[in-house]
Amino acid sequence: MKSVFLVEVLCVFCFVLLSQVTAKNSEDIRCKCICPPYRDIEGQIYKQNVSLKDCNCLHVVEPMPVDGKDVEAYCLRCECKYEERSSGTIKVTIIMYLSILGLLLLYMVYLTLLEPMLKRRLFGHSQLIQSDDDVGDQQPFANAHNVLSRSHSRPNMLNKVEHAQQRWRRQVQEQRKSVFDRHVVLS
Repeated sequence: MKSVFLVEVLCVFCFVLLSQVTAKNSEDIRCKCICPPYRDIEGQIYKQNVSLKDCNCLHVVEPMPVDGKDVEAYCLRCECKYEERSSGTIKVTIIMYLSILGLLLLYMVYLTLLEPMLKRRLFGHSQLIQSDDDVGDQQPFANAHNVLSRSHSRPNMLNKVEHAQQRWRRQVQEQRKSVFDRHVVLS
């Protein structure tokens, strides 16, 4: 129920954000003129919010650093480019990136803090200690499948995921044992 509410709130937020983004901001369009050094005047970069047809040196370079007939020579050296960006797309991309980062952070907190506490409640503290002591045995986590098959309160899919996780841990433990104890790299 809470997740459905959160999804609805997120959709409304994205809709409001996108509706505000559709209008062009004055900062989304600009003309940028790069003028190299000219005589005793050092090079400058000029930016102005003007339309495409007004994107030239005469409309963008203010104040004009030269006077009179040198204006034309100075402007011929300047390179003016019209730039347009979508700040709405940038905002949506950043929000999506931060949302995914936040979800991954919450998942990390779950894995590091909540999962061990839940396992202690479900399986009991003594079985976790027994599993940790079995590291030297041939089959570490051997009793994990028996414990999982006895838990009838958990859905079948969660049992499959837990079984795959235990199998992966067993493989990692075997690789560690091979590399650090026997000094053999598995292929």
